Amino acid sequence: METATLGAGCFWGVELTLQQLPGVVETAVGYAGGALDNPTYKDVCTDTTGHAEVVQVLFDPQQIRYEQVLDAFFSLHDPTQKNRQGPDWGTQYRSVIFYHSPEQQQAAQAMIERLTQERRFAKPIATQVVPAQTFWRAEEYHQKYLEKQGMRSCHL
Repeated sequence: METATLGAGCFWGVELTLQQLPGVVETAVGYAGGALDNPTYKDVCTDTTGHAEVVQVLFDPQQIRYEQVLDAFFSLHDPTQKNRQGPDWGTQYRSVIFYHSPEQQQAAQAMIERLTQERRFAKPIATQVVPAQTFWRAEEYHQKYLEKQGMRSCHL
């Protein structure tokens, strides 16, 4: 099994989509990239902790490649926006890939280069590619939130 940790704005919709990919074994939403231990949603929403809302994905590389997970990640949000997605703004909503190995780092950077060369997006990609840090699992009510609410999307 491998782990991917990705931030693409509000974690609810990102989790819902990523958990449906064939080969994804488990997902959890949480916070990464900040300075405060055991942050809460309320802490992260102050935009002072440095954390991003992320989805941690456990996947079977025999069934799905990391590059396929990244491709889904880039199709789920606007990676050209810095510190915002749609109506949500702040550093917690930044586009970020927390890599867990040199291979993941190389794959993420290669995908950004390829998408840039293909001009898939009208503006430069702002996605950060940084080493994985402590993943702090979000409160239980955030886990599989949209599924619990019987919703398929959180976008209007």
